[in-house]
Amino acid sequence: MANLRVLKKEIDYRLEEFVFDCEMAAFMQPNKEEQIVELMAKSVDLRNLLFHKAMNPAEPKNRSLTKKHYAALRRDMVDSFEALFGDLSKVCE
Repeated sequence: MANLRVLKKEIDYRLEEFVFDCEMAAFMQPNKEEQIVELMAKSVDLRNLLFHKAMNPAEPKNRSLTKKHYAALRRDMVDSFEALFGDLSKVCE
C-alpha cells in the first residue's frame, strides 16, 4: 500500500487538473459556465468523499482488509474522475 499522504496528494492533484480544465472550458465557452460550475462543485464533493474514505478504512487493524479498501478506493478515484472528465467533454460539445 502506498503512503496515505501520497494518496491524498494524488486525489488533490486530480481535483486540481479537473478544476483547471473546467476553468479553461468556462473561459472558452462562457454560455455553458453554469453547467461547468455544477461539475466543479460535484468534483469538490467527490474529493471530500474520497478523503473521508481514505481517512476512515473499514477495518484499520486488519491489514488484508485495509489493503483491499485502499485498492478499491484507488479504483473508485480513477473511475470517478474519468467520469467527471467525460461529463465535462459532453458539456463542451
